[in-house]
Amino acid sequence: QKMPPSLPATINIREPRWDQSTFQGRAKHFFMVTDPRNLLLSGAALEEARRVVEDYRAGIVHPGLTEEQLWRAKYIYDSAFHPDTGEKMILVGRMSAQVPMNMTITGCMLTFYRTTPAVLFWQWVNQSFNAIVNYTNRSGDAPITPSQLGTAYVSATTGAVVTALGLKSLTKHLPAIIGRYVPFAAVAAANCINIPLMRQRELKMGIPVTDENGNRLGESTAAAQKAIFQVVVSRIGMAAPAMAIPPVIMNMLEKRAFLKRYPYLNAPLQVSLVGLCLVFATPLCCALFPQKSSMPVSSLEPEVQDQVRKKDPWLETVYFNKGL
Repeated sequence: QKMPPSLPATINIREPRWDQSTFQGRAKHFFMVTDPRNLLLSGAALEEARRVVEDYRAGIVHPGLTEEQLWRAKYIYDSAFHPDTGEKMILVGRMSAQVPMNMTITGCMLTFYRTTPAVLFWQWVNQSFNAIVNYTNRSGDAPITPSQLGTAYVSATTGAVVTALGLKSLTKHLPAIIGRYVPFAAVAAANCINIPLMRQRELKMGIPVTDENGNRLGESTAAAQKAIFQVVVSRIGMAAPAMAIPPVIMNMLEKRAFLKRYPYLNAPLQVSLVGLCLVFATPLCCALFPQKSSMPVSSLEPEVQDQVRKKDPWLETVYFNKGL
């Protein structure tokens, strides 16, 4: 029996499998990255994927390795290990945990929005989860101090709770459907606070910028600002369908006899509807901007431009990992 031909060592697995200059290519990539089934993989499976990927990058091709197996290993590796630091990411902070975690938290925020203690509790849970996600998926390889983490966490949680309670009091005399959108407004506001705060070190010190081949050219705060803006837009977009569509459906269902007869089905129904929205919204909104984002050298800070010009006088575009 003939052995299959050895896989060439020239496949570029540092980049995604699909063309990232198109939305379709980015969407295919993120459907793989956010696949919740990756959470079920054992530590041994993750380490095996890491071994295959790191060996292949070093020019070592395992006998019998197929291209499909290589790409599968790459996506398992990407789902669990940080692209800049190479460290294994916190389980609930991984993008593959976004759908199951967010469907539970968002479903409960939309279900239990009527009382102040419930609003306080679920906004706190949501911001605690967001803080873990934002830290886990930060850009760059510089550490963040415990005091910075604490400040970001407290500020974001306070901002979300104050927004939620303020809007809740304003909507008391408005139709019930308006009250259902308070959690979304609070989440959108909190994202605008939480993400920049959790990544404040990037805004102060900059994030690594590279040429097209990944050669590091310096650290730029302008790139950090662009990266964080893109992530905020993606996160708000990610939350929008899950927090905008289910309230309309639930508002109609609650007027029907079925839910009046079985009120305990309210929360499971809400969570299921949110989950259905998030399965599509999460990868599609991650795909709004390329993961390997870019900007003209002329848009960098003057001192960073000088650094880049010294290394490559003709370079016009730099690249950076925007985070997720």
